[in-house]
Amino acid sequence: MSSNIEAAGSDVFGIESQLSETRLFPPSPAFSGQAHIGSMEQYRTEHARSINDPEGFWGEIAKELHWFKPWDKVLEWDAPDAKWFTGGTTNLSYNCLDRQVKAGRGADTAIIWEGEPVDGANGPEVRHISYAELLEETCKCANALKSLGVAKGDIVTVYMPMVPELAIAMLACARIGAAHSVIFGGFAASAIVDRVVDAKSKVVITADGGWRRGSIVPLKDNVDAACAQTDLVEHVLVVKRTAQDITWDAKRDHWWHDAVDKASDDCPCEEMDSEDLAFVLYTSGTTGKPKGIMHTTGGYMVHTYLTSKLTFDLHSSEPGTPPKQIYWCTADIGWVTGHSYIVYGIMPNCVPTVMYEGAPNFPDSGRFWDMVERHKVTQFYTAPTAIRAFMKWGDEWPQKHDLSSLTVLGTVGEPINPEAWMWYHKMIGAESCPIVDTWWQTETGGQMITPLPGATPTKPGSCTLPFFGVDAAIVNEHGEEMPANTGGLLAIRKPWPGMLRGILGDRERFIETYWSTIRTKEGEPYYKAGDGARRDDDGYFWVMGRIDDVMNISGHRIGTMELESALVSHSAVVEAAVVGVPHEIKGTGIAAFCTLAPGVTADSALRDTLRTHVAKEIGPFAKPDMLRFTDALPKTRSGKIMRRLLKDIASGAEKTGDTTTLEDYSVLAKLKESDEG
Repeated sequence: MSSNIEAAGSDVFGIESQLSETRLFPPSPAFSGQAHIGSMEQYRTEHARSINDPEGFWGEIAKELHWFKPWDKVLEWDAPDAKWFTGGTTNLSYNCLDRQVKAGRGADTAIIWEGEPVDGANGPEVRHISYAELLEETCKCANALKSLGVAKGDIVTVYMPMVPELAIAMLACARIGAAHSVIFGGFAASAIVDRVVDAKSKVVITADGGWRRGSIVPLKDNVDAACAQTDLVEHVLVVKRTAQDITWDAKRDHWWHDAVDKASDDCPCEEMDSEDLAFVLYTSGTTGKPKGIMHTTGGYMVHTYLTSKLTFDLHSSEPGTPPKQIYWCTADIGWVTGHSYIVYGIMPNCVPTVMYEGAPNFPDSGRFWDMVERHKVTQFYTAPTAIRAFMKWGDEWPQKHDLSSLTVLGTVGEPINPEAWMWYHKMIGAESCPIVDTWWQTETGGQMITPLPGATPTKPGSCTLPFFGVDAAIVNEHGEEMPANTGGLLAIRKPWPGMLRGILGDRERFIETYWSTIRTKEGEPYYKAGDGARRDDDGYFWVMGRIDDVMNISGHRIGTMELESALVSHSAVVEAAVVGVPHEIKGTGIAAFCTLAPGVTADSALRDTLRTHVAKEIGPFAKPDMLRFTDALPKTRSGKIMRRLLKDIASGAEKTGDTTTLEDYSVLAKLKESDEG
């Protein structure tokens, strides 16, 4: 892999801008010609209108969806509190399902679901679920929840594998006006307790288990352990998925196939006020109580609908005809990406959405590419950490499969290293698919900075330009915009429809976390994303990592992402993670952990080569003080690198922090035994 990373200069505030990218990839004329947004001129005109007249812009978009009652006012803004489409009533479940059935799309496919197990010559279990079938099952589930005492305004906790019943449970909650709190299936019992208690959930929906790399994840056992620690939970609704023996409480537990299958399939939608709570989703910080991020109905619905449509250039087929597109986001619905870009943003656009239960390397490392080929996936949305894993597993896996159906590739979750971007572009996209590198957060509800595939020339590693209605800037703590190629704080200066409305039960934390740091001299608060970033000469955004991940190395402030990009730009390295460790001279030293490409020998000579490479790419001050080779990095089941565990290892801590979300505990043991170099 050749590197096109070169020095860019430094700043006087925040993070130094050490790396820039010179490669540029414009969309093809053929793609632009059929795209919703087909030119930069169109993008700039519409973006300016969305910023200057947000009420007019978003009002037009909202009219594309169904409302029981029109709104009185598009936006009421009293920083930091926004109300969107005030006075209007709507329902997320209606816009995902009923709207399609009433438009004659009842027989069209809503969800293509694939289970992880592969049954020999029969292959994996696959289900195609139509909008009419999904509506029927959602109504049954909604009535079952009502029979368990769930009412409008309650919060139902959902802890499930990636099965269709997960989407059905969410849509059923939305249908009757109950908010849901979906917990990622990789969390342990203690995390369930925290979230159940905070949300005051009386009902939990789960499954006996889920499949992951050929093994059963014991979800019901974890719920049982959580219920033993709180008396809040009155009912547990259980989907039978893995059919192993489980403990059963006859007073509390209910099989899905008993309660749901026998319920009525007639359940009218609650007319939800636009600002009624739609769901709570907890962010799992490394320390402290998880934050219950609150999203409301109308603004979130409109934001996710439009970002889905334009970022992935979604086009629905005529009712009753085969789909033009098949969309697949590989995220788990337990994270906000799954909420917004598997369910709530995709279904209103009438494009089939793929759900996959299991791991990307079961039964082998070609599983994703086999699925792309079999289902003829057109839009593919995954995480940079997954892309780096694909690189490590080898080019032979995607090369075994026909990926020619793909038209748009996407990334989400963290900044992507330029070399991983290039591999994705060449190996998966055959140099013909636009890549939409999206920046957003649980708190933003939907995508905020992203290329539009028919309009935006892309640069490897840059999320490019703000989406419509998003006034993003790089500022200092006084809200003053920083010059080009100068690092600072990524801030959003105006409200957007999908924005969080608060932290459940903690107004003070909401203000302190997101609205207290960046204020103009006049006292106006800006939304603080918590990321360090810069804009280049073209106005493109480069996210350089969490502010917490910024290191001060001998007076140089630099983000871990730039150091990791430098390491991955070397052909020997597939993935890298960098953390800061105490250093008696520098104050902070650099510890790097690298996984190597197939066939590369890990030895002291390579260690020296990589240190020299980083010094050349960034500067001598950035040379890692410690560099370890590892077969794998510690990650959560969602694929995020657990850097705090690496920091514990690098600093020689006898005990590591909370490991409840760790995917593979053996990785941690091997790292502790490895030669630090």
